[in-house]
Amino acid sequence: MEVTISNIPLPIDEHYMIKKQRLSNGDSQTRLCIVSGIHGDELEGQYVCYKLQEKLGKLIGSWNGIVDIYPCLNPLGVDSITRKVPMFDLDMNRIFPGDAQGSMVEYVTKCIIDDIVGANLVIDIHASNIYLREIPQIRINERQKEKLLPMAKWLNMDYIWVHSASTVLESTFAYSLNEQWTPTLVVEMGVGMRLTPSYGDRLCDGIFNAMIHLGMMEIQKLSIKKPIISTDGQVHFLNASCSGLFIPLAHHENLVHKNDLIGRIVNPLNGTVESEVLSPCDGLLFTLREYPIVNEGNLLGRLLEYTL
Repeated sequence: MEVTISNIPLPIDEHYMIKKQRLSNGDSQTRLCIVSGIHGDELEGQYVCYKLQEKLGKLIGSWNGIVDIYPCLNPLGVDSITRKVPMFDLDMNRIFPGDAQGSMVEYVTKCIIDDIVGANLVIDIHASNIYLREIPQIRINERQKEKLLPMAKWLNMDYIWVHSASTVLESTFAYSLNEQWTPTLVVEMGVGMRLTPSYGDRLCDGIFNAMIHLGMMEIQKLSIKKPIISTDGQVHFLNASCSGLFIPLAHHENLVHKNDLIGRIVNPLNGTVESEVLSPCDGLLFTLREYPIVNEGNLLGRLLEYTL
């Protein structure tokens, strides 16, 4: 059943319309929410929304409860291929929980929170930007670790990154819902403006596993990956020491050894190697630069220190 969450008239007979698809089966009121498209340049979650509905449609009778799917919370951003909400130049994920008496975008975010709050589990799907590729991972606020970490292990991801509380932005979608006792997990995977179907398929299996744990589904046991769990102190940031063209030589998702060559920054004008990027430790390369042009200080990758 298609449900309209908010519908605001815009100039030239257009509308700022947020919709969800409600899938309901059986009499259970357990509710799972899948959210995507807060940033208009992040499309990995839209594939998950499609694939999940396709698979659930073939499993009628095998699950019980409510699955609410929000494929696009920032439709203007998706339509214009921009991260923020166009015209307002606002990052939607910096104005939650919203305000019913505020601007148009604040009103919309308030409508979204009001519609989702109280769910048994919310999965907020993000991709990286166009510059970086991320392995499938979940990011958790240190303050909410006790509540969220057991649920995060359900989702078939490679990695769970527990952030320190000081780095968490209180105006995000996930923070706002978690503060209202609605458990919300932030998934990061893939790259901006692209689809990585293999990652989406893995997350769908993780969502089915979550439904099993929530008592919404009874199907054959799934093969779920055991994630690596880390804290901020174990993550190393690889930054460009100079400007140039970055050529990656290590493979994203792979384990690397200390002093392994991650990539080179070269000068296309004179054909020289300006810098070699070496691994500072043994670990997992979980972020790697996708866009090759770099300036000094740009992020090239993230490495989780890990004993091989």
